[in-house]
Amino acid sequence: MSGFAEDWQTWKTEREKSLADPYGWLALVSLDWLETAPRAYDGLPGEWWQDDDAAYWRNREETQRFELVQSGAGTRVEAGDVEIEIARRGGYLIRVHDPKAEVLRNFKGVPSYEPQEQWVLEGVYEPFDAPVPTTVGAVVEGLSHVYEAPGRVRFTHNGAEHTLTAFNGRNGGLSILFTDETSGVTTYAANRSLAATPSNGTVVLDFNRATNLPCAFTDFATCPLPPAGNHLPFGVQAGEKTPYERG
Repeated sequence: MSGFAEDWQTWKTEREKSLADPYGWLALVSLDWLETAPRAYDGLPGEWWQDDDAAYWRNREETQRFELVQSGAGTRVEAGDVEIEIARRGGYLIRVHDPKAEVLRNFKGVPSYEPQEQWVLEGVYEPFDAPVPTTVGAVVEGLSHVYEAPGRVRFTHNGAEHTLTAFNGRNGGLSILFTDETSGVTTYAANRSLAATPSNGTVVLDFNRATNLPCAFTDFATCPLPPAGNHLPFGVQAGEKTPYERG
């Protein structure tokens, strides 16, 4: 195995290990939207509700308040063997992460294209003068997300130039949501994500590491769709394919 293929295999192993986290995305077993009147939910302690500003959980005599950022990270509380995630996606929702979830129990990795160095492309990163708030749709009908786009990536493939809008990613990097001509054929229809880190105005796009979003594995995710224009008019035959769970 070449060094390139070995590096990719190491990355893939870590990626699948992360997906198999007992309280990760594959452990989701429910999603409920909170209402303005306090109410109980099957199997969960206490009562839950929301107002315009926050979500609330009253368990016995104690009430906890959760004020979260729209489309941002959620927070969690423990309830026995499960973790209850509170998140803000338009309104507030609660999701249960259960390490005994069937999807998690049956997880056997993610089907992927074999790594090919031809799918490692170099692009130019063009930051905007100021981050641009960008509204995108979601896999949940009627829901939208707003993210800040710090810039765009421009690259050439087979002699043609393409541009992709980038969102903020982890550790100062970029997160690029895209579809291509394999979407809905061999790869997940809604989107895939590519992480990249600009360096001195350039950026490496390693499509071998294009990953599925959580919605590709579970119906209890509210993943964003790519921004307008982030469809590539060719087949990216690299990266993760449609999960076995959707086969």
